Amino acid sequence: MGKDVLVKRNRRSTELFRAILIGLSTGLVVSTFRLIIQHLLQVVTFSFHYFHSHPLGLIWWVLGTIVIALLLGILAQRYPNIKGSGIPQVEGQLKSEFEEEWWPVLWRKYLGGVIAIGSGLFLGREGPSIQLGATVGQGISEATKADALNRRIGIASGAAAGLAAAFNAPIASTIFILEEVYHNFSPLIWLATFISSLCSNLVSMEFFGLRPVLYVPYSHDLPTSLYWHLIVMGLMLGLLGRLYQIVILRLDQWTGKLKWLNPVGYPVIPMLLVMPIAWYFPITLGGGNGLITKLQFLPFSLSLFVLLFVLRFVFSMMSYGTQLPGGIFLPILTLGAVLGAVYCAAMVRLGILPARYLPNFIIYAMAGYFACISKAPFTAILLITEMVGSLDHLMPLALVATTAYLVVDALHGQPVYSAMFDNFIGKKHQQSGHQDTLTVTIYAGSTLDGIKVADFKWPANSIVTLVYRGEQQIVPNGRTLLQAGDTLVISAHCDAQRKLQQYLTRAAHDGKA
Repeated sequence: MGKDVLVKRNRRSTELFRAILIGLSTGLVVSTFRLIIQHLLQVVTFSFHYFHSHPLGLIWWVLGTIVIALLLGILAQRYPNIKGSGIPQVEGQLKSEFEEEWWPVLWRKYLGGVIAIGSGLFLGREGPSIQLGATVGQGISEATKADALNRRIGIASGAAAGLAAAFNAPIASTIFILEEVYHNFSPLIWLATFISSLCSNLVSMEFFGLRPVLYVPYSHDLPTSLYWHLIVMGLMLGLLGRLYQIVILRLDQWTGKLKWLNPVGYPVIPMLLVMPIAWYFPITLGGGNGLITKLQFLPFSLSLFVLLFVLRFVFSMMSYGTQLPGGIFLPILTLGAVLGAVYCAAMVRLGILPARYLPNFIIYAMAGYFACISKAPFTAILLITEMVGSLDHLMPLALVATTAYLVVDALHGQPVYSAMFDNFIGKKHQQSGHQDTLTVTIYAGSTLDGIKVADFKWPANSIVTLVYRGEQQIVPNGRTLLQAGDTLVISAHCDAQRKLQQYLTRAAHDGKA
């Protein structure tokens, strides 16, 4: 018994050390990624301020932009695993439906993301930060010879740490990865991802300080007598959120119809269009965090806010359509913030809402728009709470987020990242014909909850090799009773791996296998 306890403690110490190392390493990688993008955006803004008095410099800027756009297009098309946000790729790895080598993706995603986002395209750094963190976690797990489950936990830990460093929001980052990407709330996985997120956030704070990423100061709490506005705005956000889902998920189909344009050239036109935007609206460049924090200080004008929404919506789609490294996480929050301003300005014009509540509605709408598009309201509430740095908005955030979520759900909208994952895996999934391990966590009330291993009809060529129950590690047999909260490690033949994962997930989650 003493030897077993010692082995258990050593294993726990190894897992803890790995989580800390992943968090610190990811924090350093993502913080420098974030810092370089920030400085590049400042260079772009300063350059166009200079061009106002020296317009001939635009000639060289145009030529340089075309060259850089084509080089980025070549990079993205030759190495498709770095395209977009990277979240579908990470989800595919965590579901054992996709694999990639960590180092080639890491440096190419870093370089491509820095240039694409730093150029001023309306792309977010958060999705790439998640993939960068996942590659760091994968690399450290492989270097420390982690088993299949701990390798997967390392990838999830790195992904959460990447988002934490990008947003300075370790709690929401952990919840987002577990709720939206990994779909696994095992205590074993929860602890590792949270530790990595905290360590990564610690590094990020050394770079950027303690100020919340999206600090939006406000002077007045919204009285309960005006809470009906939250329902109305939630309905508006839900409808426009569903529109966002439809457009973003059809971008590949639409760009594919441009037969006259080689995919390598996709970035050229959007990167050239950055120029007039930088000339007239430099505050809108990049993911949008600068616009969010300054939105309430712009002239209070309904037409201006509507113009900003149209600009951000259209050019965000064009930017994502380039297929360059860059995400939609922050652009979604920016669109939500602008919609909050649109709603407030419209109600002020109608004389039924005081203008002093503009900052409040900016904050509330960010949560509502993200909640309905991602269909992760709990993550949205926590995320905005951490990023804004105040707990005072919990009730209004919950009301807006839930309303918007229900609207999209009624319109049969799917979580945008899951839908992107399905599109990505549909293109990339290849049958491998070898043995691999799958993991699935049992939810309360599901088919697998409370039955013996021998009593469930397991798919052919699969076997339960390990059961994690809290801190216990159980080698199962036919009489082992499965319980809610157990994480099963299943060895399976990979020829029908995706269908097998879906079958087991249904049995473990909703009991409809």
